[in-house]
Amino acid sequence: MRLPGKLALITAAASGMGQAGCELFAREGASVVAVDIDAARLDEVVRSVLQAGGQAHGIVADMLDAEACQRIVEEAAAHLGGLDIVWNHAGMPSMRGIEGLALSDYARCMDLNVRSGLLVTAAALPHLRRRGGGSVVFTASMAGLVGLATSPVYTAAKSAVVGLVKSLAVRHARDNIRVNAVCPGPIDTPMYRQFLDPGPDPAAAADLLARSLAPVPMRRLGQPMEVAHAALWLASDDASFVTGAALPVDGGFTAH
Repeated sequence: MRLPGKLALITAAASGMGQAGCELFAREGASVVAVDIDAARLDEVVRSVLQAGGQAHGIVADMLDAEACQRIVEEAAAHLGGLDIVWNHAGMPSMRGIEGLALSDYARCMDLNVRSGLLVTAAALPHLRRRGGGSVVFTASMAGLVGLATSPVYTAAKSAVVGLVKSLAVRHARDNIRVNAVCPGPIDTPMYRQFLDPGPDPAAAADLLARSLAPVPMRRLGQPMEVAHAALWLASDDASFVTGAALPVDGGFTAH
């Protein structure tokens, strides 16, 4: 086991990569608090982990609510008895240009992709220090490493996440708190399917998928568990000398 006895908080945990992370972290020995806005799906994930012999507890919260971002940390730490690991996975896509962009849409994207993780981490730092240090993982994106013409605001948000990770890593290294990011490419999740929604035409959907995979050397979508394994490594002591890293999990997209 890579996380025996560790106490972990994972946001956006009811589907996709977050769900895979809950299942994997628990299987590797961590007690997990899973957070999501979807109460029904969250309950399914927690029940699945418990049935597999793991330890999990769910908290329903809207990560766009600033107070909720801080509340979940206190609830998680109280339930677990502390915190060793935080995976800030909450985020959302934004597939459009900037002409005619509503400021409310811009704020929503920036708040969920950047502010939520910032607030969760700020609230978690005292708990991590009390445990002698720990690991914080953010979900950025390949869009945080290269410019994506299809999503300028999302690119800006995930670039901000990468910058935040680097700054926090330097600032908190002496606290024995490591801060890193996973940068997924095209992963087969509900959120990625939002990027690939051309309407009801199956042929158009297949064409859009083929075009989205053309720049990916491995020519396939990644799987949520592949990202979860990368996050697991960053969260574990196997990565004890790794901080400030933005790890691509993108089939080679950013290697061009």
